[in-house]
Amino acid sequence: MKRFFVGACVLALLIAAPVAAEAKTKTHPVKPAAPVTAAPAPVVHNYPAPEAAIASTVVVPPGYTTVYVSGMVPDVADLTAPAGTYAAYGSTEVQTESVLAKLDAALKAQGCTFGDVVSMHVFLVGDPALDNKLDFAGMMKAYKRHFGTPDQPNRPTRATVQVAALAAPGFLVEIEVIAVKAAK
Repeated sequence: MKRFFVGACVLALLIAAPVAAEAKTKTHPVKPAAPVTAAPAPVVHNYPAPEAAIASTVVVPPGYTTVYVSGMVPDVADLTAPAGTYAAYGSTEVQTESVLAKLDAALKAQGCTFGDVVSMHVFLVGDPALDNKLDFAGMMKAYKRHFGTPDQPNRPTRATVQVAALAAPGFLVEIEVIAVKAAK
């Protein structure tokens, strides 16, 4: 009887051990936690004065993707004006507003806004109505509607230069920008 009892116990252990091992493997596996990635440090805009129209420097720390937006020129503002004339594209202010609208669309297509712009290059042709001098004030009127506002307080570094001509007659403004966004 003892042999039978011992044999039964051994048999029970032999049967139970694989079942117990199988039960352990059927438990829900522990999923590793998703890696925690810290947001990159913020972009720092340094202004020469609190109300300055542009930043003197912008510091972009690691962890950002750079978006380069090619120079944009204005759309025709007055379809009734002769093609290729300053009247067709409008004043420097009108052209700047048109260019900024196109830049805004290009930035949005890349997941950016004007708040992400860190650098800007503005090319202005002298306005014939101003004795062929650049209309800096007209450009600034449009610029200030998009940069340094309560809704969008960031201001990029910027260079503004007068050029002899742009790609087509009637163009007074071309602007290119560089923006950054947190890398994914």
